[in-house]
Amino acid sequence: MNAHAPARLLAISAFAILGAVFMPSPAQAADAHQHDSPAAVLKLNHGAKWQTDAALRKGMESIRTALAQALPKVHAGRFDNAQYGALAQGIEGQVGYIVQNCKLEPAADEVLHAIIGEIGQGVEVIGGRVAGTDREQGVVHLARTLDDYAAHFEHPGWKGLKTGH
Repeated sequence: MNAHAPARLLAISAFAILGAVFMPSPAQAADAHQHDSPAAVLKLNHGAKWQTDAALRKGMESIRTALAQALPKVHAGRFDNAQYGALAQGIEGQVGYIVQNCKLEPAADEVLHAIIGEIGQGVEVIGGRVAGTDREQGVVHLARTLDDYAAHFEHPGWKGLKTGH
């Protein structure tokens, strides 16, 4: 087992658990659609952004840096399967770090779980595990998820990504 295997296993487990928790059943999705119920998962703290801790900021900055470095090559069509795989693995490792080390109040943690679930969906696409979906779309999805993170969490010095989409 390599040195990154435990963190990767933790990240994959977190994605699976969060996917099961936050993925509505077809009946729930249809009911929500019929009644135009807003998703209550991404919310502010009484109009303010949620506080972060050092572990969350470090992990999210690492994810942002990896995406920022990849975006020019992705958009130019010069990002190969091995690079997509390495990007997905690196992001999974950072999510594992966040899950293992981040300590937020329960309400903030609930919102973070929604962000992590979205990251997981993007990583599945980037990793080539979603048939019929271009891996570039996973990168764009992750960049948008980082925008959601910035809109809901107080992260001093955070800089968004320009996706070109």
